[in-house]
Amino acid sequence: MSLDALPSLLQNAENVVSLDELKAKLALNRPLRVKLGVDPTRPDLTFGHMVVFNKLRQFQDAGHQAVLVIGDFTTLIGDPSGRSSTRPVLTEAEIKENAKTYVEQAFRVLDPAKTEVRYNSEWFGKQSFFDCLKLARQMTVARMLERDDFSKRYASNTPISIIEFLYPLLQGYDSLMLNADVELGGQDQTFNLLVGRQIQKDAGMPEQVIMTLPLLVGTDGVKKMSKSYGNYIAFNDTAKDMFGKIMSIGDEAMWTYYRLLLCKTPAEIEAMKALHPMEMKKQLAATLVNKIAGAGKGDYERAQFEKVFSKGDLPDTMPEFAWDALSAAPEAKIFDLMAATKLPAFPSKKECRRMIEQGAVKVIADGTEEKVSDVNYTLKKPATPVIVQAGKRNFFRIQP
Repeated sequence: MSLDALPSLLQNAENVVSLDELKAKLALNRPLRVKLGVDPTRPDLTFGHMVVFNKLRQFQDAGHQAVLVIGDFTTLIGDPSGRSSTRPVLTEAEIKENAKTYVEQAFRVLDPAKTEVRYNSEWFGKQSFFDCLKLARQMTVARMLERDDFSKRYASNTPISIIEFLYPLLQGYDSLMLNADVELGGQDQTFNLLVGRQIQKDAGMPEQVIMTLPLLVGTDGVKKMSKSYGNYIAFNDTAKDMFGKIMSIGDEAMWTYYRLLLCKTPAEIEAMKALHPMEMKKQLAATLVNKIAGAGKGDYERAQFEKVFSKGDLPDTMPEFAWDALSAAPEAKIFDLMAATKLPAFPSKKECRRMIEQGAVKVIADGTEEKVSDVNYTLKKPATPVIVQAGKRNFFRIQP
């Protein structure tokens, strides 16, 4: 809890308000209450969340108390940060379902023994409309329009719901209720975190230090990681999919992942750049999969990856389906069989047809391999197991 931990606490931080206040709080020689809020807008967390979770874990390792806020109430509004339009409204049932696994996923990075988990419906669920009006008085419309995303939407005549103006106030009020010493967030959260300082100050409390972290680039290497852009890696992806997605990123993004997800220093990264990029990417993928999916799983997926890509062999294991589970008829078009597996690689019949048209599909049976290029290719119920390969890493076996 001393200042000795300051260099690691500042690693990868984009901005700190203020550094002097953080030093003063650390000098108190007591565990600081370090807050991080996540809204369960989706069923699973992504590697983008890992950036702030890593920072929260660093505070824990330095002896401080993590306060993880599950925003089950604020999700009813939806965080407008970085948004060019109002978020879709989720029902309470959807929010509750999404929140179920958030804590378990967070504990893949955080130390459960040093984590206080709170749901902000604990206090907002008890408040009246009068309480809401009192909170709304603490912020002006002019101050809200200082937000870059709000000002852009206002200038372009894009609707801004009044309820969206309340979101920063609610997030700030969380800090008041939890007596937060420090709040963490992505760099797009700066305005909301500053509102928390103001609300604490108005209540006569010491203001929280705010620390913002970079936004992780997605697997496309261009946009920030987001489910909306389809460039994300989820905590709940299979180990195979997780490994494959990491292997798909570009070399520049790889070094960013080393820095933000594995907390490697610039000096360590420079030393790594002397090694072969493919080897470093496989090490990155294996390490992250071990960390999030489970010990040993990354090493296994690396071995399978090398077996398929380097040696051209079939993987040791693959999904298996009985013919009758995929088709009620004695014969079926191969794209129908692919789609019927409901594997992530085959999200729709349209996508299956596209893969066939691009020559990415093979049928392996009785020791022979046949490339499929006709979308109407029909497969009969086999007498012996048949393997379907789509792309370089997607395999499944059809049993008679």
